[in-house]
Amino acid sequence: MINLDNIHSLTEFKRNVKQFLERIKINKSPLVLTVNGKAEIVVQDASAFQEMIDRLQQAEKEVQKLKLEALQREVVIGVEQLKNGQYTEYDDESLPNLLDNIKARGKRRLVQDS
Repeated sequence: MINLDNIHSLTEFKRNVKQFLERIKINKSPLVLTVNGKAEIVVQDASAFQEMIDRLQQAEKEVQKLKLEALQREVVIGVEQLKNGQYTEYDDESLPNLLDNIKARGKRRLVQDS
């Protein structure tokens, strides 16, 4: 989280670069630089940045693993439903309703999950 004490103008940063860099290295906290009052740039210690990237990559790996596990569970359920005859066959007449059925199930699932 960015501390309000770590928000400064780019002009102020330019005037006091050494002091700001020392502070960033000690605190390991990013510095937000503003231009005309708007946040424009973030300056961060390289090791803290690398640590953040490593955590992000690990989180992405874990999300991918969870997605794969969920997909595998869904496939197993689908196969079981096919084996048990729990499916609907569509023809040219009923095919347009398929998309509506899928959307309705998706909406119900969203409501259940929230």
